[in-house]
Amino acid sequence: MSKTKGKIFDFKLFKKLMDFVSPYKTSYYLVMFFAICLSSFSILTPYLLKITVDDYITKKDYEGMLVYLGLMFVTLILEVCFQFLFVFYANFLGQRVIKDLRVSLFDKVINFKMSYFDNSAVGRLVTRVVNDIETIASIFSQGLFMIIADFMKMFLVIVIMLVVNWRLSLIVFSVLPIILYATRLFQKSMKIAFEEVRKEVANLNSFVQERISGMKIVQIFHRESFEYKTFVGINDKHKKAWIKTVWFNSIFFPIAEISTSVTIGLLVWYGGLNVISGEGVTLGIIFLFIQMSQMLFRPLRQIADKFNSLQMGMVSTSRIFDILETNSSISDLGCLSPQNLEGSISFNDVRFSYIPNEEVLKGISLKVNPGEKIAIVGPTGAGKSSIINLISRFYEFQSGQIKIDDIPIKEIKLDSLRRHICTVSQDVFLFAASVYDNITLFNPSIKIEEVVSAAKIIGVHDFISKLPEGYYYNVKERGVMLSSGQRQLIAFLRAYIANPTILVLDEATSSIDSDSEELIQKATAKITEGKTSIIIAHRLETIRRADRIIVMDEGQIVEEGSHEDLMKIKSGKYSQLYNIQFSS
Repeated sequence: MSKTKGKIFDFKLFKKLMDFVSPYKTSYYLVMFFAICLSSFSILTPYLLKITVDDYITKKDYEGMLVYLGLMFVTLILEVCFQFLFVFYANFLGQRVIKDLRVSLFDKVINFKMSYFDNSAVGRLVTRVVNDIETIASIFSQGLFMIIADFMKMFLVIVIMLVVNWRLSLIVFSVLPIILYATRLFQKSMKIAFEEVRKEVANLNSFVQERISGMKIVQIFHRESFEYKTFVGINDKHKKAWIKTVWFNSIFFPIAEISTSVTIGLLVWYGGLNVISGEGVTLGIIFLFIQMSQMLFRPLRQIADKFNSLQMGMVSTSRIFDILETNSSISDLGCLSPQNLEGSISFNDVRFSYIPNEEVLKGISLKVNPGEKIAIVGPTGAGKSSIINLISRFYEFQSGQIKIDDIPIKEIKLDSLRRHICTVSQDVFLFAASVYDNITLFNPSIKIEEVVSAAKIIGVHDFISKLPEGYYYNVKERGVMLSSGQRQLIAFLRAYIANPTILVLDEATSSIDSDSEELIQKATAKITEGKTSIIIAHRLETIRRADRIIVMDEGQIVEEGSHEDLMKIKSGKYSQLYNIQFSS
């Protein structure tokens, strides 16, 4: 981005954007054709007026004047028709391009590593996918093709001027450098200004999105006034960024208007002297040059205005391609798609870090047998959640080997791998949709009867049936209409329906309420039945019946065994943790 800052136009970036136009070449060529026709007919009208004045009005030929007035009317109708076709197809093309861009961008984003989202504000990503994409549409609807049409018109105007009277042309051309120089400065300044605008829009969206999502925390800790003052500051920066663009517009457009008025005055003065002295200039030529000087200068003003749209679109394009060209996706080079897995898991000297040179897992080696239920415990930051993140390949480990059924996980296709693994976490995410949709995740192949049957098996049917609309009850954004325990039960049912080979419970029972605890304990026993299960828990009472307990500390496995075996280790890490929890 910084490399292109201040450039009037980035052709390399534009070429990347035009690759998305390639599938719609027919529409593209139609727009270009309509632009040529529009330019031609807009030039024809003033020339017909010149002929009408010189050959018929001054000679008092009424019938001839009516014929040319008719021709001017037909020309005007054709100009309007081509204007309509040009605007419609330019916008039509723009919308098709941004549809494809938005799909490509969303496809890229949903395949990013979790580390990308760890370092990227959600509000900024929303700005890219929604606002910036819409701004790109203006390149086609108000920017690129409009500018091309205006340049064609200007070229034809210059040619006609030179052919009709080169002396009057020189008067017009003498003022032209002032407009061109002002336009160039304006375009360059606006490019920088619009980069600042897009930056502040992203900051504003990011701030608002985070505060609205975290409104409960804001109000719990009485941060309303502080957040209000912070928002006022961010909003002020946003305002100043826009005012900078207003300032440049306020300088440029008066200069353009004055230049146009001065040109008309010079044409009337010089042309009038020539008409009076009879030196080959007619009233029709003066009318023609007055109109054509406006047709020459007005597109320059409009080009500057449309260049604003083009600049904003190119700034947004740069931001979009920054994401599209970001190499942050999990490599999916595996070629295996096993239909059935037994569920054995092995870690062999696995090392992993979120931040380079700060290892979270320090050479972990671990074997989990098919159908075995193991629990992983340890203090915060010991590396428990990192293990399950690596099994599902949300992150890439730096060295070592992880296998499922003796197959390295990097050799298994990503969608196939994740289809066999299901995680129920402490922070259950529910969409603003019905209970049924949140259980099936909008999969139409899972019928309501299957969901009801599964709910009865794991013991949550009665709870769902008591909701106002049962399985079709809308839980609203993030499931705010349900308690934390109820959301957990929905997550358990979602996992049971998915029927994975490997089930991971990541602190899934740490924040349940007393009313839901018995239901969740029953659901836990049911969904882990016959599956390889990894349970991460701070509440050690919930994992006493695990086949094996893995104790971690500072990224290493320090103890391993059943609850009874670990409690026998004097001064052991597990027994210390257990005694601290149950000493009361």
